[in-house]
Amino acid sequence: MFEIGDKAVYPGHGVGVIEKIETREISGSNKCFYVMRILDNGMTIMIPTDQTEMVGLREIIPEVLVPKVFDILRDKDVSTYNQTWNRRYREYMEKINTGSIFEIAEVLRDLYVLKSEKELSFGERKIFDTAKNLLVTEIAIAKHAQENEIVQELRTILDN
Repeated sequence: MFEIGDKAVYPGHGVGVIEKIETREISGSNKCFYVMRILDNGMTIMIPTDQTEMVGLREIIPEVLVPKVFDILRDKDVSTYNQTWNRRYREYMEKINTGSIFEIAEVLRDLYVLKSEKELSFGERKIFDTAKNLLVTEIAIAKHAQENEIVQELRTILDN
């Protein structure tokens, strides 16, 4: 159970704050919802409290797991497979939509490696930015740090 004021990760959208917990009548029965505001864009999402696992709503990762994310980013020994950009795009979106910070880190790393080999398509650049923003926001909260510090840290890791 989340409480008002808790920060949580909603897959594909990023970190949000639980602003309210409210009950609504739907089809004659009462249903309880989390009302969550996404930090990045201010969007409000209503999530049934009994379906948080199904939609993938999860807590911010603990700070002790941040090094594991950084290890994924450091592992540049990945093959940039010769798939079409739209197939790669679909695979990357599937990973981002899992909400797993580790899969999002893989997407960022893979696109960073691919970017060093060739120019990214428009869609791949958008996914790259999305993955970076999702990682930066969650890691900054987990480490109690400023986002610009995390951007620098990611840049250093990816460039080495």
